Amino acid sequence: MLVHPQFDAVAFHIWKWPIHWYGLMYLAAFGLFLWLGNIVVSRPWNAARGWTRRDIDDLLFYGVLGVVLGGRLGYVFFYKPHYYLQHPAEILAVWQGGMSFHGGLLGVIAALAFFAWRRGFSFLEVGDIVAPCVPTGLATGRLGNFINGELWGRPADPSLPWAMIFPQAPDRLPRHPSQIYQFLGEGLLLFIVLWLFARKPRPTAAVSGLFLVGYGIARFVVEYFREPDSFLPVDQQPLHLSQGQWLSLPMIVVGALMLIWAYRRAARTASPVAR
Repeated sequence: MLVHPQFDAVAFHIWKWPIHWYGLMYLAAFGLFLWLGNIVVSRPWNAARGWTRRDIDDLLFYGVLGVVLGGRLGYVFFYKPHYYLQHPAEILAVWQGGMSFHGGLLGVIAALAFFAWRRGFSFLEVGDIVAPCVPTGLATGRLGNFINGELWGRPADPSLPWAMIFPQAPDRLPRHPSQIYQFLGEGLLLFIVLWLFARKPRPTAAVSGLFLVGYGIARFVVEYFREPDSFLPVDQQPLHLSQGQWLSLPMIVVGALMLIWAYRRAARTASPVAR
């Protein structure tokens, strides 16, 4: 059985300004997005459609706004609407913590739609460019959660070799290091699957659809090992599913429908017209 190392949340100081590990994880995510995005747009089939490195720079700018605004508003409305209805001044207090991936996803979708409208690209095409570059950012975010010792897992059997005690938890029970599970599942594994899938030309919306299915499944499974929010107990949720699982189910359904639509549309386009 392991004990969480209790890393210092501050990585170093620049003069008197503390630089936090979590902030560095965000910078790593943005850097990886730029690097991977430049590789994606340089592929012949994407370059032929007019994609350039400048587009990736702009997508990062719009995406950051979407992640921050959507992630915060998603947390407010999906997880604690009653609290923030009574304390509206705290909605913008992001330094107090509280971000939602699913809200961030909706914010990014809105940002991508705005980008597509301004540049004249298809919205689904923009999604296919962005999707393979996202999981590495998710992975760095989960590393930040682990370093901070937050979002720990549910109690685990003490005989589990990697069961871990998180001193920040209200008890001293061994728990699943669910942050690492998410790092591996929705981060590294999803990245490998999407990156290999997107190395060849695919029907429009196929890469985006695979991302939604892959993330939705990974998150749904890991939620069984992640400690639910104390203010949203699982035993009070329909079918005893966590809020994260309920929010992931629409992703799986929509992603699967996108994949079916993409390949059926491609098959119709490739087939000769019956006469």
